[in-house]
Amino acid sequence: MSENRRRRKGISSRDAMLARRSKPPALNPAPAGPVGGQYRPLTDPQLQQIHDTSLRMLAELGMGDAPQALTDQAINCGATINELGRLCFPRSMVEDIIAGACKSFVFHGRDDKHTFEVGGDRVYFGTGGAAVLTLDLDRHLYRPSTLVDLADFTRVVDTLPNIAWFTRCCVATDVPDIFELDVNTVYCLMRGTQKPVGTSFTLGTHVDPIVDMFDWIAGGEGRFAEKPFCKAHISPIISPMRYGADAFEVALACIRRGMPINAIVAAMSGATSPATIDGMLAASHAETLAALVMVNIFAPGYPMIFSNWPFVIDLRTGAFCGGGGEISILNAGAAQLANRLGLPSGVASSMSDAKAVDAQMGMEKALSSLACGLSGANMVYESAGMMASLLGVSFEAFLLDNEMLSLVYRMIRGIEVSEETLAFDAMKHVITGEGHFIGEIQTMEAMERDYFYPKLGDRLEPTAWAEAGAQDAWQRANAEVRKILARHEPNYIDAAVDAKIREKFNIRLP
Repeated sequence: MSENRRRRKGISSRDAMLARRSKPPALNPAPAGPVGGQYRPLTDPQLQQIHDTSLRMLAELGMGDAPQALTDQAINCGATINELGRLCFPRSMVEDIIAGACKSFVFHGRDDKHTFEVGGDRVYFGTGGAAVLTLDLDRHLYRPSTLVDLADFTRVVDTLPNIAWFTRCCVATDVPDIFELDVNTVYCLMRGTQKPVGTSFTLGTHVDPIVDMFDWIAGGEGRFAEKPFCKAHISPIISPMRYGADAFEVALACIRRGMPINAIVAAMSGATSPATIDGMLAASHAETLAALVMVNIFAPGYPMIFSNWPFVIDLRTGAFCGGGGEISILNAGAAQLANRLGLPSGVASSMSDAKAVDAQMGMEKALSSLACGLSGANMVYESAGMMASLLGVSFEAFLLDNEMLSLVYRMIRGIEVSEETLAFDAMKHVITGEGHFIGEIQTMEAMERDYFYPKLGDRLEPTAWAEAGAQDAWQRANAEVRKILARHEPNYIDAAVDAKIREKFNIRLP
């Protein structure tokens, strides 16, 4: 018997096959950070036309309600005031700022294995949101979100490989004081994960004491700024075309302490922005450019994510629509506009309007996350956990979305073509030999390299599914979440540092 014959016979035996299949894959077939940009809903001429309209808006219509410090600095950099008292940015000024803006930066994890670069053409999925409701694990109904919920969500996300960073997904409604809310939110993130994180600040005065906490955790004064592991989510624009004073103060405070900024513009179609798709993109792109100007006139080249999140409302009722074809194509177009300028891009996806973990949830999340991922957005926010049009968040959805993102990453990865994988020799060998590919070495290699196998998705035949309890995805995810919460109890804050934090702040978690 030839060596090839013995190898095929051994591998095709049932015991060897089962043993091989029981092992985890040697390679991740759906790794984070694939190269995006395959989906281009806008042509190059259309992108240019929208961008030109945005520049015209900034030059002729300008921005309202600009704080005096912003106005003074902008005028020093070439801005003007029009007859309506609005702050206008000439095209040449905006183009110079784009040319000198940050094109990429390193977003650090406290554990280096979670660190990644934001920018270029790599795609990462993470979280966002400020839900005020949590889908209860026991009752399957929504209730007000609590600080304990946020702590539990953080440690669940710590175990989910496809969520590259964790921005607080819910507001602790049981912490009424706004400073204590900001502090305790950050404490939950620091305690529960070493992934990069994101948070928001109600006021600019909250930034310094919280970054002091980051310095203690990182090992000393100034250490956070050396390898920042938290970004600030600010919404500096009040649509249509006005600045927000509180967000401006937060941005200045973050710049002083070296915290990367995620500048989010979330206009609403037909309400705070035009209802037409291209008109909305032009308006929201102009507003996000205004945020870029705001940051760069104070700190040229400062790390900022260009987060243009065009949102959709149901024009019949005025209700926010987090899922659907329109919001998917809008955010994909927003990614194209940002990527064309070479800026670190952020968009939003997976904001399902469904209240239950059901078919509507899966349809809406898959559609929008795939569109945004294939568009090449660097940072895809809201991509896991969010429900009920951003009003709610679900433990089970986090697990199911994490699995969904493996499928999305796999699709973005695409198809590699080589002489080896085209497999002509293998086809010749099988066609003229045993007549099947099951036992071939190449099949086993492809099994690990090219195929993703779901843990929560069901692939049993009906009889086996019934014998296993006839569970749906919601039930399987619920059981898995309970296992994670029972066994994964990290505390990534050193005991001495924790004591120092508790001495300085009113930390509500025991």
